[in-house]
Order: sequence, then C-alpha cells, then structure tokens
Amino acid sequence: MSLPTMNGVGRLTGDAELRFAPSGTPVAKIPLAFNQRKKDESGNWVDGDVFFVTGTLFKQAAENAAETYTKGMEVVVSGRLKTRQWEDNDGQKRSMPELLIDAIGPSTSFATAKVEKNARDNNGGGARTAAPDDPWAAAAAPAGARSGGRSSNFDEEPPF
Repeated sequence: MSLPTMNGVGRLTGDAELRFAPSGTPVAKIPLAFNQRKKDESGNWVDGDVFFVTGTLFKQAAENAAETYTKGMEVVVSGRLKTRQWEDNDGQKRSMPELLIDAIGPSTSFATAKVEKNARDNNGGGARTAAPDDPWAAAAAPAGARSGGRSSNFDEEPPF
C-alpha cells in the first residue's frame, strides 16, 4: 500500500533549512501552511482552517530548495504524507505529519519566477553554471518542472 498523496498551493512559514545526514546526504526541511482563504459577504478576505506540515527534500533537490525558498513564498507542491514518530526527552511517544516532497515550485499567481537549470556533474549533482551545449540553459522551464517522475530521493531517513 502506498502513502497518501497531497497536491496544493501553500505558503512557507519559515525559510527552507538545509542539514546533512550522517552519510553526507543533503536534507532540506520546508515549513508549509495550507489554508482555506475566501472572501466573505462584504468582499474581505477571511482565513479559514489551516494545515501546517513540514516538507522534506533530499539530495540535490534539497540543496536547490535551500537556495530558493524563503519565508512567505507561495509554492505549488506535490508529495506523499507520512507520520513521523519519535520519543521525546520525557519518554513520551510523539508524532506529527510530514510531507515527502516529490515536486515543488514557486507559484506565479502573484509573483514571477526565473528558473535556472543546474549543469550536471558526473555524480548527478548540479552546479550553478549552465552547460555550454545545453539548449535549456537560456530557456525558461515551467516552475517546478522535473524530468523523470519519482526519484529515489527518499531512501534515507533525515537526521532530525
């Protein structure tokens, strides 16, 4: 059985935070809020229920996210929900929802975004310089676009 999926437009409640697993794998935590905002009878915006969740990205996607996403940004996100469980310092069992992010991109509803494709190195990682023979280097790709489908970014548990 697979994990439930979630797709939506949310807002970052804090900056993306980059850490590294003991193995050296980059892990980014992205605090997100999804709310039910609507206009009331007088035309004023009213916030409804809010769902807070921490999104997690791994490997190169984690490094890219840490350089890109800051508090207040609106993003389009897709991922799989899971329950993170741990024991606190008092021995009490705790849990919270977590979103394993498959794809994330800036929302262009109220902002513009410039996408820069990373050049690939031999290990599949990226650098900030574009490959000289890359036709996409000067072209704008859709926000959050990724080739391939699901990646194996979720093979490791984060260290926090």
